[in-house]
Amino acid sequence: MRPKTEALIAIDIQNDFCPGGALAVAQGDAVVAPVNALMAEFPVTILTQDWHPAAHSSFAGSHPGAAPFSQIALPYGKQVLWPAHCVIGTQGAAFHPGLNTDQADLILRKGSDPALDSYSAFFENDRQTATGLEGYLRTRGITTLTFAGLATDFCVAWSALDAARLGFSVTVRTDACRAIDLDGSLRQAMSAMQAAGISLD
Repeated sequence: MRPKTEALIAIDIQNDFCPGGALAVAQGDAVVAPVNALMAEFPVTILTQDWHPAAHSSFAGSHPGAAPFSQIALPYGKQVLWPAHCVIGTQGAAFHPGLNTDQADLILRKGSDPALDSYSAFFENDRQTATGLEGYLRTRGITTLTFAGLATDFCVAWSALDAARLGFSVTVRTDACRAIDLDGSLRQAMSAMQAAGISLD
């Protein structure tokens, strides 16, 4: 078991991001087994869960005529318009059935503000509205974070970058992540994480 100052944060391992889901990541379900194995190593495990209202502003269907994966400007900046996914209370929003959710010390739901998307586990996409995760980690005395889950180039990368910016020591287990890779987004995310001093294992 690792020291009590370390935590595993498993990002958005939900049905809609796995094969057959509304926003499926290629081989998304391949992260389940390695994440379950990692949980046994860590004294603290945190799971995040995308949790959107049905008419969320980040959904292409909320903008008549807009194509999925196009971009628009919202008050907080550029926003990719996604297919509707991880809608509150749906089977798509549920964790993958193979994920060992009983090991979680905390389940953090994000993206529930209809006007504001939330990739990072720490901040919504306005980069100002905190989720409360930093405070939880500080009060637990956690200084070192390992990230895994979906998707490498969006929610995992944004979470890891915020963690590094907040002063945590950060590792991303790329073997336990899978990417969307939208127009080069994976390469950009990997470069940004390397530049931020994040260990990519």
